[in-house]
Amino acid sequence: MDEEYDVIVLGTGLKECILSGLLSVNGLKVLHMDRNDYYGGESTSLNLKQLWKRFKGDDNPPETLGTSKDYNVDMIPKFMMANGGLVRVLIHTNVTKYLSFKAVDGSFVYNKGKIHKVPANDVEALKSPLMGLFEKRRARKFFIYVQDYDESDPKSHEGMDLHKVTAKELISKYGLDDNTIDFIGHALALHLDDSYLSQPAMDFVRRVKLYAESLARFRGGSPYIYPLYGLGELPQGFARLSAVYGGTYMLNKPECKVEFDENGKAYGVTSEGETAKCKKVVCDPSYLPDKVKKVGRVARAICIMSHPIPNTHDSPSVQVILPQKQLGRKSDMYLFCCSYSHNVAPKGKYIAFVTTEAETDNPKDELKPGIDLLGPVDEIFFDAYDRYEPTNQHDVDSCFISTSYDATTHFETTVNNVIDMYKKITGKELDLSVDLSAASAAEE
Repeated sequence: MDEEYDVIVLGTGLKECILSGLLSVNGLKVLHMDRNDYYGGESTSLNLKQLWKRFKGDDNPPETLGTSKDYNVDMIPKFMMANGGLVRVLIHTNVTKYLSFKAVDGSFVYNKGKIHKVPANDVEALKSPLMGLFEKRRARKFFIYVQDYDESDPKSHEGMDLHKVTAKELISKYGLDDNTIDFIGHALALHLDDSYLSQPAMDFVRRVKLYAESLARFRGGSPYIYPLYGLGELPQGFARLSAVYGGTYMLNKPECKVEFDENGKAYGVTSEGETAKCKKVVCDPSYLPDKVKKVGRVARAICIMSHPIPNTHDSPSVQVILPQKQLGRKSDMYLFCCSYSHNVAPKGKYIAFVTTEAETDNPKDELKPGIDLLGPVDEIFFDAYDRYEPTNQHDVDSCFISTSYDATTHFETTVNNVIDMYKKITGKELDLSVDLSAASAAEE
């Protein structure tokens, strides 16, 4: 502990482990500490006995649910875009060699009281029951515009500067109705609310293109992939990466108190009477509670079932997005389902999550529209946690604090936070212009 490090990372949540790995690869001397005796922090995975202990207070689940070790239940369940930021980070760092991935079977959206497959290209749009005949023609023209759009080729822009034209103006050119806009904006572009409509359309178009590109990677039923045995493998993969590049890990270190000098700048971390010195501290919000503010609360239900989510083509793994307008809410709701097909439950069992940003003091009632879509459940657990964002000035106190995980069941917002933190810590852009064909080793 009496050494000096470039960076001390506190907490082994997924964001912290990714950063620890990236910073070690970048040549920085990293010490990674956690007050827990396991990897993953808030984003850990639990077996059935651990799940029971956490939510029911004992570790005696009914035998009818199967063997405890066959369960890997993610506490922050999220799928990865096959062409998205996290996959690029995995390939950039070669962490793919520690993990095996499998495509997610389905991507669906809730519309007018029913679950529908998300159409992601012009051909699917023509078949979709989400739209009438004339709307399908309009949507097809929009999808063709997006597919053909090339930022470096003005001919493909059709006279529109997407850095100036808003998403609403672009969509209005194609005359799409509100329901179509809803599933494109929320289930394809994965926007969290409707504020994107008044912003420049470039980000919106890039997101829809990313969805289509990710779908094409596997030519399967969805643009998402997910690791076998759940997300608990990811923090450990990045921890191994950090260790390969000289990073030091210390689990089960109580307290982990950040030390500040007279100017309020972090210079080290004390645990068990010893202080490790450093230039910068990276941590999750729980380690520096006086430097963060509460910005929301996530509500979720964890359900064990003996069947897939109804009306999802019997998909063993699936995401369903319920756009805010369809529920009369301010924020979307997400259904996440995985099963034995990804080795997170015994044969014949399914783990489903219903997650949303809490908007009232009765999150159980808020989750009801999502839970009602699941059909019969064997067991249900309710959970909620506060979301925090940093309020400190990292250039003053040398502390770099991640944001809490949001309600989304995909990784795009998580990766954006990691990339932003990496730039602040190192002063460099993270180059993720990798050849995704190299990802074949990561594909099942």
